[in-house]
Amino acid sequence: MNKNLLSFAIILLAIAIVVVNFWKPNQTESHNSDQVSQESPSTDEEIPGVDLSQELEGQPAPDFTLTTLTGETVKLSDFKGKKVILNFWATWCPPCKAEMPHMQNFYEGNKENGIEIVAVNLTSMDSGRKEIEAFVQEYGLTFSIPLDEEGNIGMQYQAFTIPTSYIIDTKGIIIKKIVGPMDEGMMESLTKDIE
Repeated sequence: MNKNLLSFAIILLAIAIVVVNFWKPNQTESHNSDQVSQESPSTDEEIPGVDLSQELEGQPAPDFTLTTLTGETVKLSDFKGKKVILNFWATWCPPCKAEMPHMQNFYEGNKENGIEIVAVNLTSMDSGRKEIEAFVQEYGLTFSIPLDEEGNIGMQYQAFTIPTSYIIDTKGIIIKKIVGPMDEGMMESLTKDIE
């Protein structure tokens, strides 16, 4: 329970840092009406360990290599040529629990149609491998579940609120970021019109 509270506190702190960095007032305003500041809000604010420019919609999805519960190596770029739903989740997250049966059903109905689900477990914030294994077994998950044991990939993809998902096209370009749970209909409509 304490680990869950700590994880929740870390997520809230990360969100607060992002909010403060994006909405702080411009302190270079001039009171002289003849002088106009040329500064505009910057979209390249820095958060240690995160390159905000990499996960913007329309940009290539940052590649990563992670290991699954079974020891299999998963590299995101290996899925080029397929549509990918890249999902970030944890076992203690109620919206993640609600979303997983929809993901499994969607995967079973679409895996033969060139659509993959890569559900990255935020292992550094989760309750341990046994909990993850029990979760996977309980929900009958058959898609790829890489483990983000260091927390770097979740941070790189700004998975500050979970579940967070990215829709990636066949060329490896991020088409859409979704914060919050999805159902099968939503997954269908988000993947239907992309190449």
